[in-house]
Amino acid sequence: MKKTVLASVIAGIAFSGQAFAVELYNSGGSTFSVGGHISMGVGNDADDDLEVQSISPRININATQELGRGWNADVKGEWSVNTLDGGGNSFSTRLGYIGVTHEVWGRAVGGTQWTPYYDIGGIADMPIAFANDFLYVNGYELGTGRGESMVSYRKTFMFGDNLGLNLGAAWQGDNGAYGDRGQLGLSFDLGGIFVGYAFTTGSVGGQNDDAMGNILSAKYGSYGDGLFVAAVYEMGSDFRNATGGPAYDSTSIELIAAFALANSLNFSLNYESHEDDDSSLTVISQMALQVEYNFTPAFVGYAGYQLDLGDDISSDDDLYALGVRYYL
Repeated sequence: MKKTVLASVIAGIAFSGQAFAVELYNSGGSTFSVGGHISMGVGNDADDDLEVQSISPRININATQELGRGWNADVKGEWSVNTLDGGGNSFSTRLGYIGVTHEVWGRAVGGTQWTPYYDIGGIADMPIAFANDFLYVNGYELGTGRGESMVSYRKTFMFGDNLGLNLGAAWQGDNGAYGDRGQLGLSFDLGGIFVGYAFTTGSVGGQNDDAMGNILSAKYGSYGDGLFVAAVYEMGSDFRNATGGPAYDSTSIELIAAFALANSLNFSLNYESHEDDDSSLTVISQMALQVEYNFTPAFVGYAGYQLDLGDDISSDDDLYALGVRYYL
């Protein structure tokens, strides 16, 4: 049967990144595992100085429990790991939730989690070094990437063996910057083709205006397995704050094409733009050529060069990165 968004989410309970988490316990319908990844490499910063880099290192714990009658519970805690500054804060929360899943009735989750909006918008957020940036601007508060203080529901409806309709809905409590927020995501899986749409809205803290986002996406194939192409288009109203000032209406685009050879050598080219429509400013305009290679399923090398195509906010700075990532 075709793996749907819901099936992918459930499978993600026991997986970490691209590799199996280390299972420490499995008995009587209960499991416990530890996962995550650490990246280490070199690249240049905004001032074009060479530096040692670690790209989004993390560690997580995962547990599942069979509840009977087709119900399963799971819990996940994931923390960012400070690998470069020994005197800084060691951990900060990325994910922390409890979920309950039934193959017929769907899946409910409460806590800090990947959101239904990200199910749609995150399909191009794949390469290690350079990927989707605009989703993470105000990401926690808006719930466009991970969402804090969120409850969500997902359900997949199958029509035959290959066509799946995925439904996702979520509510996020007042976080100060933004009031109560809600979002809805719908997508179709047909063979290797995915098409999705998501909508999020909610009040801006202390104002009558709503911060609304609409996102469309489509993809073909699986990243790291032959040909993969994906496109994401977002329109926001009083939505982003990527320039340090008040929120503005925006338009964002992310495109990626990748091809993985049989030996796992994976080449990708991605493009991203983000426009402040209120002020007619280009905030992000960049393109990256990247390559990744799996020395083993758990040990991956990466190299990338991101070309700044010019924007109205910062000086034009190309970036490069070279390193390895180890998956637990």
